[in-house]
Amino acid sequence: MKIAQEFRAGQVMNLQGQPWIVLKAEFNKSGRAASVMKMKLKNLLTGATQEPVFKADDKFEPVVLERRNVTYSYFQDPLYVFMDEEYNPVEVEKENLGDTLNFIQDGMTDVCEAVFYEGKAISVEMPTTIVRTISYTEPAVRGDTSGKVMKLAKLDNGYELSVAAFVEIGDAVEIDTRTGEFKGRAKV
Repeated sequence: MKIAQEFRAGQVMNLQGQPWIVLKAEFNKSGRAASVMKMKLKNLLTGATQEPVFKADDKFEPVVLERRNVTYSYFQDPLYVFMDEEYNPVEVEKENLGDTLNFIQDGMTDVCEAVFYEGKAISVEMPTTIVRTISYTEPAVRGDTSGKVMKLAKLDNGYELSVAAFVEIGDAVEIDTRTGEFKGRAKV
């Protein structure tokens, strides 16, 4: 058991029998009042968020999640199927993928990380930087070179993002999966 004051962002706690990830933790001590921990929590099973306040010495059980490397295999409505290193299928529900869905496409070779809670895959995390091909974008406006000029582009899987004006159809670009932002052209 750990006291509330010891939990930091990114750690997972067992609260009311469910796993909650700590998104934000703030310690407050004011005058004569007892020390408290203000937290922002997200339920790993339902996706619900809450912002409870705990006494600094309240005890909670930390949860250790299992993680395995997986690669995307195929989509079988409503499940996305990934394969682990021993070629065992790992099925993840569409709701549990969140923003990862924006970057999944057939034939991708990126190694992802599946997160398991009590033997069930609850989410998949993409690598921080991935390379994707631009399937469509408008041509750059000639002479518009002042500042950071961006335009809309579409990836092979239909996801749209802003890219620099010099990017053309067929270019391979690097994308930050945490923010969904264009980082630059991929080095070939």
